[in-house]
Amino acid sequence: MVSTDERVGTPDERIGNRDADVDDGNAAGAGAVPGNDSDETVGAGEADEAKGSEEADGTNGAKGPDGAAPRTVRRRVLAGTAVLLTVALLAAGAGFLVEARQLRDTPATDNLALTDSAATTRVVGDVSNALGTVFSYGPRETDATKESAKRYLGGKALQQYAALFGQVEKQARDQELTLTTHVVRAGVTRLTGTGAHLLVFLDQVYERRGRAATTAAAQLSVTAELRGGHWRIVDIDAR
Repeated sequence: MVSTDERVGTPDERIGNRDADVDDGNAAGAGAVPGNDSDETVGAGEADEAKGSEEADGTNGAKGPDGAAPRTVRRRVLAGTAVLLTVALLAAGAGFLVEARQLRDTPATDNLALTDSAATTRVVGDVSNALGTVFSYGPRETDATKESAKRYLGGKALQQYAALFGQVEKQARDQELTLTTHVVRAGVTRLTGTGAHLLVFLDQVYERRGRAATTAAAQLSVTAELRGGHWRIVDIDAR
């Protein structure tokens, strides 16, 4: 049978055991930093979060050449790139406008023969009628032909015609020569509001007394000017 003193222990032994426990507790707590454990945990969390943000940006807290944070540097670079792109687009737009104006101002687009069918038809009609009149005559119709030439021709063309017709007039009377000219085809190569260049194909029929009629083809390069509401031929070149 165990006595009460053996189970519980003496008062001195119980006191000694309690002191040992206290000493062990103090030893375990040695080196601990006093303070609020909750505050330390929050501070560490914020530091970890900031570090994580830097790692996500790839900056790791580094600074740029001018002391700015890399994120700020990157924003500046992006802003500068946007400005350069805007300038490039504006320059390209200005270039397109210049090219468009040059295209509108080219001689090809100024040629009314490509855009104004009514004006083209009119100049072809006037020139064809003039050529058919001044290059058609009979042995007793030369005077009327010369008067027609003054109405339909001008400038260099009238001078050329006068020099040529002076020779033809005598032959027409002596040989009873008749010349009839038909415009087979006429094309306008260039047309403006006051001037035109044409390529004209003619068929000319010569008839002399006692001989069979002869047909010859001719090709003329004609320059005409709009005078008094009518197209007058000012230059003729045989081709």
